Amino acid sequence: MHPLASAPRRAHSPLQQLTPLAVLITTLYAGHAQAQSGDETTRTLPTLTVEANAESADGPVQGYRATRSATFTRTDTPLKDIPASVQVVPVELMRDQAMSSMGDVLRYVPGTLMGQGEGNRDQPVLRGINTTSDFFVDGVRDDAMYQRDLYNLERVEVLKGPGGMAFGRGGAGGVVNRVTKRADFQTHSDVNLTLGSEGQRRGSFDAGARINDAASWRITGMGEDSDSFRDFFSLRRQAINPTVTLTPGPDTLLTLGYEYLNDERTADRGIPSENGRPFQTSRGQFFGSPQQNISKNTVNGVYALLEHQLGDGLQFRNNFRVTQYEKFYQNVYASSAVNAADNLTLSAYNQGIDRLNFFNQSDLIARFVAGGLEHTLLTGIEIGRQENDSYRNDGRFNGNKTTSVAASSPYANASWTLSAHSRSTADLFAAYVQDQIALNKQWKVTAGLRYDSFRVNFNDQFGSNDLARTDSKLSPRLGLVYQPTGTQTYYASYSYSFLPSGDGLTLATNNAELGPEEALNYEVGARWDLNPRLTLSTSVFRTDRDKVKTRDPGDPTKLALSGLQRTEGVEASLQGEVRKNWQIYAGFALLDARTETAIGGSSTSLATPAGARVALVPKQAASIWNKFDLGGGWGLGFGLVHQAEVYTSLSNAVKLPSFVRADGALYYRFADNKTRLALNIENLFDKKYYPTAHNDNNISVGAPRTAMLSLSTRF
Repeated sequence: MHPLASAPRRAHSPLQQLTPLAVLITTLYAGHAQAQSGDETTRTLPTLTVEANAESADGPVQGYRATRSATFTRTDTPLKDIPASVQVVPVELMRDQAMSSMGDVLRYVPGTLMGQGEGNRDQPVLRGINTTSDFFVDGVRDDAMYQRDLYNLERVEVLKGPGGMAFGRGGAGGVVNRVTKRADFQTHSDVNLTLGSEGQRRGSFDAGARINDAASWRITGMGEDSDSFRDFFSLRRQAINPTVTLTPGPDTLLTLGYEYLNDERTADRGIPSENGRPFQTSRGQFFGSPQQNISKNTVNGVYALLEHQLGDGLQFRNNFRVTQYEKFYQNVYASSAVNAADNLTLSAYNQGIDRLNFFNQSDLIARFVAGGLEHTLLTGIEIGRQENDSYRNDGRFNGNKTTSVAASSPYANASWTLSAHSRSTADLFAAYVQDQIALNKQWKVTAGLRYDSFRVNFNDQFGSNDLARTDSKLSPRLGLVYQPTGTQTYYASYSYSFLPSGDGLTLATNNAELGPEEALNYEVGARWDLNPRLTLSTSVFRTDRDKVKTRDPGDPTKLALSGLQRTEGVEASLQGEVRKNWQIYAGFALLDARTETAIGGSSTSLATPAGARVALVPKQAASIWNKFDLGGGWGLGFGLVHQAEVYTSLSNAVKLPSFVRADGALYYRFADNKTRLALNIENLFDKKYYPTAHNDNNISVGAPRTAMLSLSTRF
């Protein structure tokens, strides 16, 4: 295998017309590769040591336990040397639990919760901070509102706390980085088929091989055609991700890739509330329009990752990514609680977004000894451009913005009137430097600083509000690690990030003159290796979201940067092998997220007062998954998920009750060691629960007892 077979991951392409062509070219190339794979087998692959994305000789993950990551430092670093909370969800856990969405992943990451996102996007809450823009893929910003799949992932790495030094704007509560599979000079021939309750049908594959000493290929793909326990719901999605890895020279690795994803589903915004609690109705009851509630997303991306070893401990890395996102979603939804007469109101709107992102990151990494100290010095430049075309139509019911319906038959169709159309661009330039210094065997320091310049031009195609704004900020980071023994790590850290007014590529007259929000994180933590394959991690932190936009008390038509939201908490996680044939993945979070001063508000609404609980942040949350190898090819999985009560919005008017959900699995691996049959059962005891929401009257209903039968084989 080539030494860089498991190095970083890649990016995407824009133009939709490339889709069939790219698939055809890649398929033909793969066939040519297989034809040549038997040739030139006696040559020795070149020795190449280039920075890998969280890879080592043994890989970054051992079963459920991660050992390395590049998400926090942008360099391949042992987790025990990182002064921050980084949670890694490996592909083995995703497979054992039959996960298929980012919501499934974050369920097992303490301190996080996936919001509903109006049924059309991933919208996590990370340490109390709601976000749609803090997703990354292979370390590059994946800035678009859609629902991601897991078919092509090696793992998901979640950095908790501000990540401004590594990732730039946003990231106030953390970032979610997907690490994808790529051509790695190894043979892959895996197919997985899943049939589940409520009409779930899903298949995926992972194929790849070595072409010759200088090239390899790999293709991952997925298709799903599923229904749901929710009335009128359907999901259709397909994806393909071919990659080619080349070694142009003995010190160079080049990975080229393309991804296409199409996702069409019912936009389901759940159920309304009644008297401060979820409305008591059947699990499947749909609210809105069965004909008009739709969500369509198409992603096309191309990417190129170049890694070159310069010698004397120097490495150059360039990651280029172009991605086009086309999105349309339309929904009719509950916009009020159910009243005493058993009626509620519905509202409606739709939106179309066409976004094109260009990002290029260039890093120079130097490892050297100076003054008797070991250094890993990272310097880099990032440039980017984003182009966005967006329109919105408001819904009307016989000319009215809302309509009243009975809770027993909560359906209506809307007509549409254009209410907004804009085109905007964002230009990014960033430069950063970071040094990881080993003072001695016990003490290590990580210090970094990033400069960002972010300019947004907003052109109103519907009105006359053409606006522009530029924000330039420095994002510092400082961390100290103490390791008294090889199995103990203690750390303290400070980190910062900022969120400009134009982060979503939109501006308005009441925020275009306002500077960025800021986020600061103070944290201490520890990691203990309880045995060579089992790690316990803990942290205590305070995250402040400061300078939040708030209605100006002196002029209600304006906003001021005077709000403060604070999250304080304790997190713990346990991953690895308790003993032979018993793996565990567990987490716990104790959180207090509140407004310290008034935040939000506008000329038509009051600001949320100090002391309000932040939405979708449970005071306690815990999860545990156990996998037991019983011998003879049999395996057993069992887990629990607990979430304390949460408020659905800052109004603190509607509360979701606490719940405990039990899941289980039974596995059988056939004697050929290539084929596995798995039965996963979610919600074993058929608990009725409400896992998340979008607001007070868009509440998601948890699935009833659900069975999934999966057959996976390797040819």
